[in-house]
Amino acid sequence: MNKVVAGADEAVQDIAEGATLMLGGFGLCGIPENLIAALVRKGVRGLHTISNNMGVDGFGMGLMLEAGMIASHIGSYVGENKLLEEMVIAGRLNLTLVPQGTLAERIRAGGAGIPAFFTPTGAGTVVAEGKETREFDGRTYVMERALHADFALIKAWKADRMGNLVYRRTARNFNPMMATAAAVTIAEVEEIVQPGALDPDAVVTPGIYVNRILLGERYEKRIERRTVRRA
Repeated sequence: MNKVVAGADEAVQDIAEGATLMLGGFGLCGIPENLIAALVRKGVRGLHTISNNMGVDGFGMGLMLEAGMIASHIGSYVGENKLLEEMVIAGRLNLTLVPQGTLAERIRAGGAGIPAFFTPTGAGTVVAEGKETREFDGRTYVMERALHADFALIKAWKADRMGNLVYRRTARNFNPMMATAAAVTIAEVEEIVQPGALDPDAVVTPGIYVNRILLGERYEKRIERRTVRRA
């Protein structure tokens, strides 16, 4: 089965207002740059996004925020985006912050068909407010619900035409688990090869989880924050 589409604009054409999206990446590493750009061109609004962070002002998901496309966001870190801070304070965006490990497990649980799980993270803090808690072996645990999405927009390094994906180093991050937790998974990659060309041991996401593949047109691969020492 050939899952390759012509480009990013075709890949996102059926993402409608009010959709829930998972977007891969950690900081600006491994983000679906071309799919984000296509979404901005499409101008779809009222989106509910799930991502580790919100990019930065002027790049990544920050572009979606500037275009007024996001209604709510679930994530772990938003400290690099001043506009998001302003919107949350003004009540223009609903933000839910989740401990990073809990966020990863909630997404993984969604893909694994696990409706909820218990974790000690956040017990006794505002994270636990309104949630069920239980005690196991003398320790308090918080129940967290799995996360699902209508679409997952992810970034991989290589793919074959059947959708099997290979990631490169830290760009792997949240992408593989998000691929399993959405009704439709769209992957942008840097290279597409014929079936059989990928080392089976290197495939992280099997093609059964992937619905569409596109070859990214260009990648800036920015660094979120670069710190250097004086010579």
